[in-house]
Amino acid sequence: MCTAITLQSMQGENFFGRTMDFSRPIEPGVYVIPKNYKWHSLITMKKYIDNYSFICIGQETDGMLGFFDGVNERGFAAAVLYFAGYAYYDLPIKDKEQIASLDFLHYILGRCASVDDLKSLLENIRIVGIQDPVTKTAAPLHWIATDKSGKCVVIEQTKTGLEIIDNPIGVMTNSPDFNWHMTNLRNYMNVSINQQKKVYWENVSLTPFGQGAGTIHLPGGFTSPERFVRTAFLKTHVTVPKNRSEALMTCFHIMNSVFIPKGIVLTAKGTADYTKYIAFINTNTCEYYFKTYENDQIIRASLWDYYMQSTQPIFLGSIVFPV
Repeated sequence: MCTAITLQSMQGENFFGRTMDFSRPIEPGVYVIPKNYKWHSLITMKKYIDNYSFICIGQETDGMLGFFDGVNERGFAAAVLYFAGYAYYDLPIKDKEQIASLDFLHYILGRCASVDDLKSLLENIRIVGIQDPVTKTAAPLHWIATDKSGKCVVIEQTKTGLEIIDNPIGVMTNSPDFNWHMTNLRNYMNVSINQQKKVYWENVSLTPFGQGAGTIHLPGGFTSPERFVRTAFLKTHVTVPKNRSEALMTCFHIMNSVFIPKGIVLTAKGTADYTKYIAFINTNTCEYYFKTYENDQIIRASLWDYYMQSTQPIFLGSIVFPV
């Protein structure tokens, strides 16, 4: 369970962020991956060299460094979300480069300067499932990406193949597939920011209880379709932020509407699926802003504060620390 959005300010800066909702223990930290960093594929052991430096949130487990979201020096940003029941990895590989699902975010952050670059890159690859050290399964995943221009796309590999889908609304959650979510929005065309007026049922006058009656049909649960609809409505109807600080606050306020407190959503195993952190990225400045379940204070980290000559990833520390 996760939710991701993009949001633009009047000044033209593009913000990109997500909630990280998960039922398993994770220990996320901030990393800076230097330009020209050399790493190996988890499948073929092929050596790759990153063209761009990037800052990201991820974790190292059993010697495997995996990333959840990040932005590179060109302002290209991306995040990975769960896609249970729809992600499909057993596709033909003929004449395609094999990229492990756990490597994919690293692969695109190190290579793409824009969404257009990403579209060209995906023409020649296939994503292959590989067991991760947290879930001990080939986790079903899909991805959302954006750049400084505000363009946004979703990457999904299903039984029909690998697709990169333009995302005009700048929202993504989990299953079903993205096109289903966009069609489902038509069920909520009557939701409105405007106040309902008095109506008559025969001679009976009916009046709203108060402000906000236009949103009475907005879904309030935490399923993926409900979070998609709620977030899409909020981000497309909020007052457009004038500047950087307003945009950042607006982003966090929107995401607070899908923040899952611990104990409200339980898995079949009885474990709590809750929001571990909320993070937002200014793609124009390559700055991260995040807060965690344990601490509501917004913390900042910038790629440019650590843009130095290095041959290895730079670990800036855990994002989890108490109030």
